[in-house]
Amino acid sequence: MSSEPPESSGEAAAPATAGSALARDALDRARAQARRSGVAASRKGVRGRGAGSGVAGQVPRDRRRGTGAGRDDRDPQPFGAAVAALLAERGWEQTARSAAVMGRWDSLVGPELAEHCRPVSLRDGELVLVAESTAWATQVRLLGRQLIARLNRQLGAGVIRQVRVHGPTAPSWVKGPRRVAGRGPRDTYG
Repeated sequence: MSSEPPESSGEAAAPATAGSALARDALDRARAQARRSGVAASRKGVRGRGAGSGVAGQVPRDRRRGTGAGRDDRDPQPFGAAVAALLAERGWEQTARSAAVMGRWDSLVGPELAEHCRPVSLRDGELVLVAESTAWATQVRLLGRQLIARLNRQLGAGVIRQVRVHGPTAPSWVKGPRRVAGRGPRDTYG
C-alpha cells in the first residue's frame, strides 16, 4: 500500500459528471412539474451570499407571511369563533339552533311557561310543543306570535316561523303486546 492518492483517471470523472447531470435533470423535471401544477418556483426574495446582511436563502422580513403585528390565519382563535366556523363549514347551523331550543328552553321562555310546556321538535321552522293541560295549550296558542318573536330575537331571525301546540294525550288502554279491535273502554257494569 502506498501513501499516494489514487490516480484520477477519466473513468472516475465520468460517473461524477453523470451523477451531477442526473441531479440537474431531476431538478429540472421537478421545476417543470411544479410549474404545471401551479406552484411558483421563483427565486425572488432569495438572497445570495454576500448580497445582503441576511443569511443565504432567507426571505426578507417584509415578504414573510405572518411576521407582522396583524392577524393571521395561523393565530389562535377564540373557541366560540372556531365552533361557529365549523358549524358554518359543515352546514350544521340549523341543527345547532334546534338543539339550543331544546337545551335552553327554560332560559329562552322563562320558568313559568317552561314548567307547563315543553318542546318536542323543531323542523323546517316549525316548533312543536306539548302542554300539560288543555288550558295551557290554549294559552300558549294565544301567545304564539309573541313566543315566535321572542325566540327569534334570542336564536336568530327566521329560526322559528310557526308554533304548533298539542295538549295532553289521552291515556292508552292497551295493555300487553296483543290487542282486539273494537270500540275501546265503555261502561259495562250494569
